[in-house]
Amino acid sequence: MSSPAQREIRTMKDFLDETEMNLLECKVCFEKYRLQQKHRPKNLPCGHTMCQDCVSSLCHSGSQRLECPFCRKSCRRQDTSVCLPILHLLEILGRVVPDQPEASSADGARSQVTKLKAASFNLSMSFGGWGVLFNPSGIAFCNKTKCLVVSHDGKKRIARFTMNGKCLQQSGAKADSGNGVIYPADVAVTFDGFIIATDTGDHSLKVFSQSGMCKLVAKQPFSLPWGLGINSKNEILVSDPDTGKLHLLAVDFVNGNIQKCLEISSHLSHPREIAVCQSSGEVLVVEHPAKNSKNSSNTCMKLFSSEMKLLRQIDSFSLSLLLPLAAHTSGVAFDQSGDILLADINNRCVICLQRRAGFTTIKHVVASGLSYPVALSVLEDGSVAVLDSGNHSVLIYSP
Repeated sequence: MSSPAQREIRTMKDFLDETEMNLLECKVCFEKYRLQQKHRPKNLPCGHTMCQDCVSSLCHSGSQRLECPFCRKSCRRQDTSVCLPILHLLEILGRVVPDQPEASSADGARSQVTKLKAASFNLSMSFGGWGVLFNPSGIAFCNKTKCLVVSHDGKKRIARFTMNGKCLQQSGAKADSGNGVIYPADVAVTFDGFIIATDTGDHSLKVFSQSGMCKLVAKQPFSLPWGLGINSKNEILVSDPDTGKLHLLAVDFVNGNIQKCLEISSHLSHPREIAVCQSSGEVLVVEHPAKNSKNSSNTCMKLFSSEMKLLRQIDSFSLSLLLPLAAHTSGVAFDQSGDILLADINNRCVICLQRRAGFTTIKHVVASGLSYPVALSVLEDGSVAVLDSGNHSVLIYSP
């Protein structure tokens, strides 16, 4: 005689339904867990799990303490942690059972999503994972050594990998000394192989040689240096979200001297990610409105000419018309044709804005298999390396 469970779970759909009901929804508010911050699954010290929103709601007014609604054990809000197994399960199931659009716009979104061209790239390589990379934040391809450079939260903050995933070297130990890196936001590599990192820990820009030797630490004129780009003259572009400015630095990398430092754009709204088109010199900047702003969840891309004249503005609202969820750009790059590639953490995808259509036609480059894509880098053969902070890995997709 079969048990009740065996009688009920006869098909894969039954199994997925049971999984979603018992594992993938918060038992306090009964909302489905998601990768977005509001409904991310959080572990309490007692072992029970609920979403981030419920953790916040259960904290007493003016206090950081809460009581578990299941076992009544008290804990501090800062003692909760992200439940990684549930996040990974969501990512795996998402490959075969994609999240449905939000109910408020489900029908409209479904009809619009079909207008997107199909994904054109396939996964060809992946490496990293927890223990190799920790909460990675930036990625760059080195044309000189044919390696990928990744900034992350490990004991040494900058790692160099071969294209088959072998770690060649790690440098920039976690320290507040001049040679250390505290909290890296982004990384870039110059044409001659020098590694640039922005450090939000001590509000500086740092230059390292391939061997890991620190060649330069620059704290002026930055308030909070963040995004990085390298132009065709081997100069560094740096965004500063605190001041709303974009700076250009010409550096003697061998001797570690700044030859020129210019403010090339201002009055931007919290600029972070930067991409530079090597063929045209165009500069793409992603703005992230302040958290207390009415549109804080939105992002906006501004495309400038090589002379820093505004050519085009692309906000997340226009992109969201063709995607299930509101678009939130977390990484940008230009491909070899000058098309714009962008990573979207809300929709867990990489899309392409095509130049020949005036950046109004978009297609999926990577439509599934991503958890929390935060940065992109285009490789020599046109492949795209995607840095996924959700599963602490690098995924390479080829056309």
